[in-house]
Amino acid sequence: MTGVIVPADTMSLPELFEYVQRLEALGYDSVWIPDMFGREIYVTAGYLLSHTDTMKVATGIAHVYGRDAIASAQAARTLSELSGGRFVLGLGVSHPPAAELRGLAWEPPIEKMRTYLTELRTAMAGGLLHTPADPPPTPIYVAAHGPRMMQVAADLADGANTYMQPPEHTATSRATLGPDKELSVVLPCVLTTDADAARAAGRRALRVYLPLPAYHRQWTAFGFDESDWSSGRASDRLVDAYVAWGDADAIRRRADEHLDAGATQMQLSVNHPERGATEPPWELLEAMAPG
Repeated sequence: MTGVIVPADTMSLPELFEYVQRLEALGYDSVWIPDMFGREIYVTAGYLLSHTDTMKVATGIAHVYGRDAIASAQAARTLSELSGGRFVLGLGVSHPPAAELRGLAWEPPIEKMRTYLTELRTAMAGGLLHTPADPPPTPIYVAAHGPRMMQVAADLADGANTYMQPPEHTATSRATLGPDKELSVVLPCVLTTDADAARAAGRRALRVYLPLPAYHRQWTAFGFDESDWSSGRASDRLVDAYVAWGDADAIRRRADEHLDAGATQMQLSVNHPERGATEPPWELLEAMAPG
């Protein structure tokens, strides 16, 4: 499965409608929408499902501080029923600000996610929720980077999402998940052979993550140190490791490294090489389209 991360909150509804329909026409089989502080993520997923025919729509990710497990189970069952089984539920703990901005206390993430998924599975199995007919099953993915969260995904989910990780991380994730779970890898990418333009675009993509300790721990595990992020500017080597850039063949080679390491799905996070560009990078999306 090849999908695209869609920054839905940055688009007007007509722009979002046109963008997703064009992706579907190009052969992409899924779109993944993030959970920010704009449109409500489940409502937006419903809108996109109602305006597509075959494409899966996934929350990538809905964070667990935004809704309790029963609310997510209700949304998943409803969206699956309305779409004929095209909804995918991606969940994650996000980062402490996601809880704090709602006036909630940040909880130990492993225990939080394990409890949430247990309650979600109980509710989705019909323990509390009732509809005239059971909807198609909803695949559940967990955003996981560390081995303990990956084990939670292996135990209680249908798959895992990883974001901005090297192929070595994909290989260790597959080893933890086992052979039968889905592993969806998000690949930030920029279509340009101009190294300066590519790295500038990569820095814009990385900027929001530079202050987050969870990413510092991951980057440190793969040989990076504070000098690669502490100035508020990602180093060249950090950008080159985590953002695929070059011509289409170079980006495909990076995707193939993840697939060879155990990924079952690639989700493209596409970036425009020109700062301030308002149009999606269609040249990249067309070059990477399935088939």
